[in-house]
Amino acid sequence: MKLIGSLASPYVRKVRVVLAEKKLDYQFELENVWASETTIQKLNPLGKVPSLIMEDGTVMIDSRVMVEYLDTLTPVCKLLPPNGRERADIKCWEALADGVLDAGVLVRLERTLRPPEQQSEDWIVRQLRKVELGLASMADKLGDQPYCAGIHYSLADVAVGCALGWLTFRFPEIDWRDTHPNLARLHDKLAERPSFKDTVPQ
Repeated sequence: MKLIGSLASPYVRKVRVVLAEKKLDYQFELENVWASETTIQKLNPLGKVPSLIMEDGTVMIDSRVMVEYLDTLTPVCKLLPPNGRERADIKCWEALADGVLDAGVLVRLERTLRPPEQQSEDWIVRQLRKVELGLASMADKLGDQPYCAGIHYSLADVAVGCALGWLTFRFPEIDWRDTHPNLARLHDKLAERPSFKDTVPQ
């Protein structure tokens, strides 16, 4: 397998963490989708990373699809329950974490790609509110549990850890650590895992 992505993308990082946890071999190829010479549309018509090229040459898109598939390839470090409500709960955690990221990415793009006179402060405030409420929901759902789903490490933790890591990287002014100390404890614990240490955004 070959993973196409960037070192800064939290969605790419999520897939890289899962690949590492599952101990799956793959090649990693860097791609800047914002560069004029990018050819990402040849792999993904949506022009996004990550894109995962399979052994037969077909391309898988969307990090949520990828990690769900990768979890089926080996019994090592199962990250998703086989079915039912428990599986849906984990996927809801992932959707929440990715939703926080989606809003944060929109703010970053607004601030970095649009001329200042064209930027909408109302839009930025609206998206940052989603980040704020998403973090509060994560903290409430986590409570005093050691992991998002209780006592077991799962895809929920991978998704939340990547979201928190990206916010620290791109939005250091958002003081989520003091506001939600239980999320800070979870993030610090996850940061000690080799899969997270080796994929710190840059």
